[in-house]
Amino acid sequence: MPKKKKTKKTKKNKISKKNKNKNIKTSNKLESKTAERKISSASVDEKVEIKKVKKQPTEKRIYNLKDYVVYAKHGVGKIVAVEKAKIGEIDINFYKIFIDKEKLTLTVPINQQSKLRPISSINQINKCISILKTKPKIKRTMWSRRAQEYDQKINSGKIYELAEVVKDLNKNTDIIADQSYSERQLFEKAYERLKSEFEAVLQISPEDVQKKMDKALGRTKVLEEQE
Repeated sequence: MPKKKKTKKTKKNKISKKNKNKNIKTSNKLESKTAERKISSASVDEKVEIKKVKKQPTEKRIYNLKDYVVYAKHGVGKIVAVEKAKIGEIDINFYKIFIDKEKLTLTVPINQQSKLRPISSINQINKCISILKTKPKIKRTMWSRRAQEYDQKINSGKIYELAEVVKDLNKNTDIIADQSYSERQLFEKAYERLKSEFEAVLQISPEDVQKKMDKALGRTKVLEEQE
């Protein structure tokens, strides 16, 4: 029997079927990819939630007797006792810290050390010296606002911020009128606090620490001229 000729309609039908199959495959791929993305994003969200649930409080550092520490608002102190006390039915361990500059004894619970830190390392002291050698930043804002910023830095407990205050308020002059009373007060407070930490870390006399700091600040020239 003679073979039937393929009509244009059958060819078109086959092409359309192929295109349909391709479209179905591509749509399936896209659906699978979007599904994977949703799963991955869901897994990321789950991980974030798990982290929040599993987040533990930071471990508290254990200090020993005669260790030097820094309390943010008061500066360098020495642990003179580790004691226990019972408040209600709760036993509390705490440090007794003596601040020599203020002749003050602080009682700090061991589990509340957010304002307490160990004294700096030699490298940190060296970095402070390099900060003292840099030029002071001159701000044009009102003194009341600047004084507030300086006071916050002094009481932050951060040694680099303390060094910045000393550097910015340092005056290489022997004219007292060049510095207001409040400026001198803040400078002396920051200077003495930084000096006490230098003494605790370097284990040298207060006189040698002062010479070291004054040399970095360029104050030795002023003192020589005054003499």
